[in-house]
Amino acid sequence: MRVLTMEDVKAAVKGGSVFASGGGGWVDHGLEIGGAAVTIGQPKLVSVDELPDDAIIITATAIGAPAGDQWQMLGSDYIKAVKLLMENYDGKVVGVMTPQNGMSSTINGWLPAAALDLVVVDATGDIRAHPTGKMGAMGMAGRLDFETIQVVVGGRRDTGSYLELVVKGTPAKTSNILRTASDMSGGFIASARLPLPASYIKKHAAIGGITLAIELGKKIIEAEPNGAEAVIDAICNQTNGEVLGRGKVTGSTVAYSGAFDIGQITVDVPGNPLTLHVMNEYMAVDDANGNRLTTYPDVITTISTETGLPVSVGHIKEGMEIAVFRIHKQFIPLSSSVRDASVYPEVEKALGISIADYALAE
Repeated sequence: MRVLTMEDVKAAVKGGSVFASGGGGWVDHGLEIGGAAVTIGQPKLVSVDELPDDAIIITATAIGAPAGDQWQMLGSDYIKAVKLLMENYDGKVVGVMTPQNGMSSTINGWLPAAALDLVVVDATGDIRAHPTGKMGAMGMAGRLDFETIQVVVGGRRDTGSYLELVVKGTPAKTSNILRTASDMSGGFIASARLPLPASYIKKHAAIGGITLAIELGKKIIEAEPNGAEAVIDAICNQTNGEVLGRGKVTGSTVAYSGAFDIGQITVDVPGNPLTLHVMNEYMAVDDANGNRLTTYPDVITTISTETGLPVSVGHIKEGMEIAVFRIHKQFIPLSSSVRDASVYPEVEKALGISIADYALAE
């Protein structure tokens, strides 16, 4: 167990931005919420092995489309969501975890942990960011025999879109309700969900996911004074990742639809233009001949060749020079979320491509 600091916040946002895979929130939001967490309290990062098997851990996150601009989500919304879950759940909650790493999602639970005297658990529902809540549910998404509780809080106050919602039911049905609430609130909303015992987290989560992001962030910060290429090299060396190609962004069809950003981004890599498939995050990359180069759960990130820093889907502009980066799934811890076949049909239908064939293959 150790107390998280502002240096950890900065590193978590930097490293989380790589695992964000084009989504996972916003850098400014991550620094703001993380800064608030270490200011109002002393959030503590613990290994799941430090907790008894029956300790209840909940997932704290945000739901919506990162490129949207009609949302309002305050730090108090993250706290209120966790508090409402605790008030409506029979057991005693002791810790929070995040369903994914990201620009802000790596530190999703830090603020409510600091405010409500909970611990931050060093585990993630998925090491990289993903579009649906089911993909961070650690194998629970398809369970029809399991009732859970899920909460969302947030929305535009000035347009009357602020919502508080507590739902109970199967993970699949309640996740769909939360996505609809996010859309109604303006496109992004704070959430607390899926209370589970530490014994389950130990077997089904991506263990050490927060530390992985922090350590990567530290390497990025060390390399930044030496320029963009040094940063890209540091990212590759720390993660066993590789650059699939470099080129100019030539177009984007990404558009907001039902709390998702869906479409394609094309990059003119000399001799082999690439197509990046987007559903909030980068889910696959094809070459000019339609050959698949990388697919979820690989980490897929666009990196500015000018700064060496990741660029989110919402900030990709035509004419921008980027590197398309990936970490093969063999080099990252995989949770049971990745092996849950029930999470893929929805995403495959939205994108019109195959994902499960690769994700479920050994």
